[in-house]
Amino acid sequence: MRSTANPSKTADRSRSASDESKPEGPRRVGEYFRSKEVVEILGVTRRQLQYWAQTDLVRPSERTRGGHHRYTFEDLVALKATARLIEAGVSVQRIRKSVRALRELLPSVKRPLSELVLVATGDVVLVFRDQTVFEALSGQEWVFRVAHFQQEVQHWRQATGARKSVSSRTHATNPV
Repeated sequence: MRSTANPSKTADRSRSASDESKPEGPRRVGEYFRSKEVVEILGVTRRQLQYWAQTDLVRPSERTRGGHHRYTFEDLVALKATARLIEAGVSVQRIRKSVRALRELLPSVKRPLSELVLVATGDVVLVFRDQTVFEALSGQEWVFRVAHFQQEVQHWRQATGARKSVSSRTHATNPV
């Protein structure tokens, strides 16, 4: 027979003082990292973490009752991507604008810095997704697919009968 007691109240009563440092809210599968550990793992400063959280660039997944940040592995991926983009010369403002644009462009992507592959080329942030590459701010596609274009040319040749004329000109200029 099931208990009719409120599970959250039961959980609150069973918490001890040592549980105070654990993240509040629903538990996710996996491990949480404290800010100090994130600083050690990623080689960023505590101030950078605070700034990125305050400016909504990369927020921690959880906070304790005392207001301490707790990061998931997914958060670490987003933080590492941010740090690498900055190392590549992309400004924090550009990264933030790119993240906002990606959230609008790809509404199913909630955390672009951890869910997408981003590459910095100069001050441009390119996004790799589903075999396409596009610029994060404008959404403009950046890849010229040669194989796909070759198929288009072959279809054109078949439709127009141009294959014979192209190959006959090739043979005439390139004797074997």
